[in-house]
Amino acid sequence: MLRYWLCFASAVYLAGHCGANYCRDANLCCPGRDSSCVVQKAHQNAIIDDISDKPCYCDHACLKLGDCCPDFRETCGVTDCVVSEWGPWSECDTNCGSGSMERSRRIVQAPAHGGRHCPSLVQRRACQAHQGCAPDSDIPLREESAMILPGSLSVSRHSNETVDIRKNLRLRNPDDPESNSHREYCVQFEVSKVSKACHIDSDYKALREGGTVCVMCEAAALRRDLKWRCGGHGVPGHATRFYALVAPHCHGKWIRTQHNLDKKGDCCASPDFIFV
Repeated sequence: MLRYWLCFASAVYLAGHCGANYCRDANLCCPGRDSSCVVQKAHQNAIIDDISDKPCYCDHACLKLGDCCPDFRETCGVTDCVVSEWGPWSECDTNCGSGSMERSRRIVQAPAHGGRHCPSLVQRRACQAHQGCAPDSDIPLREESAMILPGSLSVSRHSNETVDIRKNLRLRNPDDPESNSHREYCVQFEVSKVSKACHIDSDYKALREGGTVCVMCEAAALRRDLKWRCGGHGVPGHATRFYALVAPHCHGKWIRTQHNLDKKGDCCASPDFIFV
C-alpha cells in the first residue's frame, strides 16, 4: 500500500482531515504503520498547486520513514529513552589472571509511544590482575607476549652494535649486557597458531603450525625487572602469544616445550629467532 494516498481516496479523510494543518488539528495519532493517518493541507484537486505542500503522517512508522508532521512527537506523546551517564568501572572480578570489570547506567526516562529504545545499560571489558597471585604462580607468565626478531640479527648484533634494533629502540638492559652473557638461554616452542602474514615474510618462514622453533634470549634482551630473563618466554604446556617486531601483521601462539631452559644446546648455536 502506498504511503501517499490522495485526499479523495478515503471517505474518512475527506470527512474531517483535508485542510487540517497537523496532527493536533486533524486529531490523528495512529499506532504502527497506517497510510490513512495522513495530513495534507491542500486538496488534490486544488486549482493552485503548491509544490511545497507534501503530505505528512501521524502514525508511529513515520519516525522511521522520516515523514512525520512537525507536531507528531508532541501531540502523540512520543518519548525517547533517556539514560544516565556511565557509572565508575567495578574492580576486576579476579585477583590473579584474566578477568572482567563492568560499569552500568540507569534509565532516567522510559520510551513511550514509539520513542527511541534504550541503549545497553551495562558495559564490560577485560582486565588483568596480578596482586593476588601466589609467589610461584605461572599465570603472569602465561599472559606475557613475546616480541621476536629473526635469528639472523643475533650475528649482526655481535658484528656491528649500531644495527641492533633493540639498542635503537632503547630496549637494551641499561647494565652492560656483555657482563650478563652467562645468563643467556634458549627456549623451544611448538607453534599452534600463526597468521598468514608470517608466511609472506621470508624471515619468519620457520613459523608453521605444528612446527618447532628455537628462540634465544640474548644478554641484550635480559630484563632485571623480570629476574634476568626475557619477556614472554612462556610456561611449559601452556599457549602464549608472540609478535614479530618488524612484521606487525605476523603474530600467533606457541607452546613452550621445555621445562628446563637450554643454555648450551644446539638450539642456541643457530636460533630461529631472538627475543626483544
